[in-house]
Order: sequence, then structure tokens, then C-alpha cells
Amino acid sequence: MTRPITGFAMTAAALILGGCTETPPVEVTRFHDEAVARAGTISVIASDSRDAGSLEFRSTANAVATALNRAGFQVANDGATDTAFRAIVELRRETLPPGLQRRSPVSVGVGGSTGSYGSGVGMGLSINLSGKPKPTVTTQLRVQIRRAGDDKAIWEGRAETSAKEGSPEAQPGVAASKLADALFRDFPGASGQTMTVQ
Repeated sequence: MTRPITGFAMTAAALILGGCTETPPVEVTRFHDEAVARAGTISVIASDSRDAGSLEFRSTANAVATALNRAGFQVANDGATDTAFRAIVELRRETLPPGLQRRSPVSVGVGGSTGSYGSGVGMGLSINLSGKPKPTVTTQLRVQIRRAGDDKAIWEGRAETSAKEGSPEAQPGVAASKLADALFRDFPGASGQTMTVQ
């Protein structure tokens, strides 16, 4: 005899399935002056020249270049030195044990402006049937756009997301693409405001 599915069981199943398919949000903060450029030639370079040849940086640079193209810039080929702007790119990754959440503030700014970041806290009912919790991988993308002529920073932004270790969203290439898309969405964005992008 088949037992009927109770309302509680259906709710629990929905929560479990929902938790499996939910895409982690991205926290984005941007700073810029009023005269920020919205077009022009731009080169994408690593903040640390030692990272320039790595596969991780190439993947990140490609994601940033795609987002910059969508924002209206013309991204130059590798090695170009005659561009109007330079996008200085840095990707950081940190793995935290289960139950530990990074809470230290991070500041970013253009000129004399600074900002700090906080983390939102969500609450919900969940039933964990997956065994031992996995560590969390936090990925952060920082990009600063500088004018080539006087090396002045005219735009700077940071995007950050977290995902369980081993999940597709925690992979460097996937995370970099998602972060770059969120960071340059509606470029240049509201200056000094932190927003959450799904």
C-alpha cells in the first residue's frame, strides 16, 4: 500500500531541492568619480605581474574583457600599450572550514573615497541529509580602471561570492565569469553603494 505524501514531507523535499539549485548571490561595491569614461580602448592586466601567465588569471582576464566589452569598452589584444585605459585585475580565493564565516571588513576606493563591506545574514528552515558539511570557498574579484595618460584611478569595484567547495559555483572560471558580469552590470553603477546581485 502506498502511503500518502504529507505536507511536511513535500515542504522538506522542496527545501532540499531548492537548496541544491540556488545560485549564490554576489555582493558588489563600486566607486568612481562623476566623469568616469564609459567607452574607449582598454587593456586588461594583472595587479601582480607574476600572475599574468597563469591559467587562473587568463580565465579571469577573459571574463573581465567580456564584461568590459558589454559595458562599451574596446578591449585590446594582450600586450597592447597604446590604450586609453588600463583595467588592473586581481582575483582572490579563500577556503573556510564549515561553520566559519569571514567577517573582517574590506575597503576599496577611488581618490579620497573609501568604503567598507559587511555581510548580510539570511535565515531559513533546512534539513541537512548530505552528511558532513563542506568548506566554503569565497572568491573576490577586484578591478581598477586607470587612465593611461596620468595613471589616475577613475573607477574601482569589488565583487564577492561564496559557494560550497566542490560545487560548480566554486570553480575559479565559473566564479570569475559570474563576478565580472555582476561587477560591470549597469556600468559604472552607483558609487559607494553595496548591492546584492543574483
